[in-house]
Amino acid sequence: MILKGQNFRILVWNGDDAYKCVGMATSCTVTLTNNTEDGATKDDVGMAAKPVMTSQGWSVQVESLDVTDTAAMLTAIKNLTPFTLKWDETRVSDNQGSVAATFARQGQAYLNDATFTFNDRENSTKSLQFTGTSELTVGSESETDIIETSTYTKGQFVRLFLSSDNTAAPAAVIAAAKNLSLHVSMTLEDATTKDTPGTWQIQEPTGLSYDITTSALVRGNDTITSSVGGKGLADLEDIYQAGAPVKWKIANVSGANQRTAGAVIASGSCLLTQLTIQGPNRQNATYDAQLTGYGIYTVAA
Repeated sequence: MILKGQNFRILVWNGDDAYKCVGMATSCTVTLTNNTEDGATKDDVGMAAKPVMTSQGWSVQVESLDVTDTAAMLTAIKNLTPFTLKWDETRVSDNQGSVAATFARQGQAYLNDATFTFNDRENSTKSLQFTGTSELTVGSESETDIIETSTYTKGQFVRLFLSSDNTAAPAAVIAAAKNLSLHVSMTLEDATTKDTPGTWQIQEPTGLSYDITTSALVRGNDTITSSVGGKGLADLEDIYQAGAPVKWKIANVSGANQRTAGAVIASGSCLLTQLTIQGPNRQNATYDAQLTGYGIYTVAA
């Protein structure tokens, strides 16, 4: 029987005694790479290339509708913690039961790129990219930690709060916001040397950066009954003009106009690096703001 995509899944070691699937995944991609150099010499007749393998690497991409573990993912990137991953065929129990297929492989990898998206009236998503930092071995471990199906997180219930400088707490939401995404990237460098056995590339983190992107209406038409203040285009222009960092936090929200902050997902300082204002004919006037992380972020605080 042809293997369907929903039965080919990425699993993460739970740190105890089993693997567990990336919950609510919508797609995944595994890329195995043989790095080569042209091995042709004067001894070879003709003009054809003769590639010779010099090293091997691998990466995994996963898309998912489960953002309940955003804090855990951000913590792993911040602490430079590698994951132990496996891809395998899965069956039964919500397509989570690992069967140790002949093609199953496992190894260690860094989560080196992650984007968490919270858009108005849409299901929130996460996009994860892992880069291997060890050799791959046959995935013989079939014990699977079955996770309960997570709930969908609607993007309007996660919002960005900003301050006006880098001293005050971020207490005002982006008014009339439409979209929000947090992108974190870890820079990796090949750390293999002549002392490293085998052909596998060993990666080591050398840098960490992040950015936040938000879009909003220039002027909304909602009746604001919440006592929580909002930052509009004029406020963002003031922040841009000052050219200095401000405090930010991304938090779950509730209450009047969905402006009351609840559990904080992450916080820190950022610099407004780009502000784009659009006024297309016969369409709503909007603006996009890109904020670049200033220093390290704090998770869940």
